[in-house]
Amino acid sequence: MLTGVTRQRILITGASSGLGAGMARAFASRGRDLALCARRTDRLDELKAELAQHHPAIKVAVAALDVNDHEQVPKVFAALSEELGGIDRIIVNAGIGKGAPLGSGKLWANKATIETNLVSALVQIETALEMFHKAGSGHLVLISSVLGAKGVPGVKAAYAASKAGVRSLGESLRAEYAKGPIKISVIEPGYIESEMTAKSASTMFMVDNATGVKAIVGAIEREPGRAAVPRWPWAPLVQVMRIVPPGLAKRFA
Repeated sequence: MLTGVTRQRILITGASSGLGAGMARAFASRGRDLALCARRTDRLDELKAELAQHHPAIKVAVAALDVNDHEQVPKVFAALSEELGGIDRIIVNAGIGKGAPLGSGKLWANKATIETNLVSALVQIETALEMFHKAGSGHLVLISSVLGAKGVPGVKAAYAASKAGVRSLGESLRAEYAKGPIKISVIEPGYIESEMTAKSASTMFMVDNATGVKAIVGAIEREPGRAAVPRWPWAPLVQVMRIVPPGLAKRFA
């Protein structure tokens, strides 16, 4: 069910490519003003020019941000908010998919994934909540993953753990803000074509980027507590993943 609330000014992290850029295009087509940040400013500038050409009526603000530079997160969010005259929705999307089997001697890869996907997400969450408290309302969207539903052996163990952590933070916040004024949504995408999934060995239930982004944006607009997307087949599969033995979970990865 749609909320009837229009979140006009939307901030998206990790917006230079993949799902982040796709969401930016989708929200721009709905007439929303956008605050986009990512490490790769050349891609952000190209995206801003594209959006300005196709949607001249909207405002688009861009800024360089490495979410692992924790001191910069509140500064960049504040600057983007000032440029747009406020932020109504923040989408914590920035993430990476590095990984190696635990104990294989590649701690750096697993550590980077946990730090970017979970620790830096926490920094973004803290910043977003502080902004929304001052504004009196807002919609915080956490991009988790269907792999956050179950521990996954092998190279995706750290990634699954990081996304499970994001989901858990979202569930805690949903309970804390059950009566508002801040809305919390945890979105759990399945396999969607992007730079991150390009190197994935699994193509099970993979959908193209346009289909995946449409499902994600549609879910975000409904402002659910949580949603696995695309709904079919991932909504039922996530429930199955939570109860199957750990060894079988690898079949979904």
